Amino acid sequence: MDLSVLPVDRFELYLLCLARIGALTGSLPIYGTGTAPMRVRVGLAILLSLLIFPVVETKLPNPGMEPINLGLLVAGEAILGLMIGFTARLVFTAVELGGTIIGYQMGFAAANVYDPQNQRQVSLMSQFQNMMAMLIFLVLDVHHLFIEAMVASYDYLTPGQLDLSGGAVPFLMTLAGSMFSLGVQFSAPILAVLLLSGLVLGIMARVFPQLNVFLLSFPLNIGISFLVIGLTLNMVTSLLSREFYALQERILHLLQVL
Repeated sequence: MDLSVLPVDRFELYLLCLARIGALTGSLPIYGTGTAPMRVRVGLAILLSLLIFPVVETKLPNPGMEPINLGLLVAGEAILGLMIGFTARLVFTAVELGGTIIGYQMGFAAANVYDPQNQRQVSLMSQFQNMMAMLIFLVLDVHHLFIEAMVASYDYLTPGQLDLSGGAVPFLMTLAGSMFSLGVQFSAPILAVLLLSGLVLGIMARVFPQLNVFLLSFPLNIGISFLVIGLTLNMVTSLLSREFYALQERILHLLQVL
């Protein structure tokens, strides 16, 4: 690598750029989780910073800052990058919540698998829904939107202008609350069908007392749930596409209220 591309006197400016882009990259779904090795994540953050730094260099402060001021700016840039990446993580959290609700209603309460993205045990259906959401995330090229957001963020908010006393925190809280309703939307069709199934089994138990409804409910609920999942796959894909495409607008609004 030619070191003349990044002289020593400009390294602190590159450090500011790396703080924002590195924090954003590290908080993104898929790329910033345990599914990607640490070396890959660090290398991706450094590479993106080197590519974006010449474009945004004119929007960075003058070099020669005091160490304390530089440290405060780096911390502020890291917080901003984490807040932008948090908006994308909320969608996957809603998907995981919906999958957990579906799994418990299907009878998979004890069926947990290891989730490499969050590095913990999750419901089987939650992991299934999460993997589907990641595939849609990549197929729609939503990760390219975040590269554009990295560059556009310097037009709205230059280093040192971060202000958390405005409407950014309430906006994120409202966004987090809406993700709970989104998780219910993912699981609503299956919950409705399982509720109807439970009603029918309850009537059958009253009509045929000798029928073992408890044993019959397990394979019946699982089969019906998978059937409904297959029938509503297009609906879930459309719902996820809407949420992923709305991320760009949410990020721009977040930058405006900061």
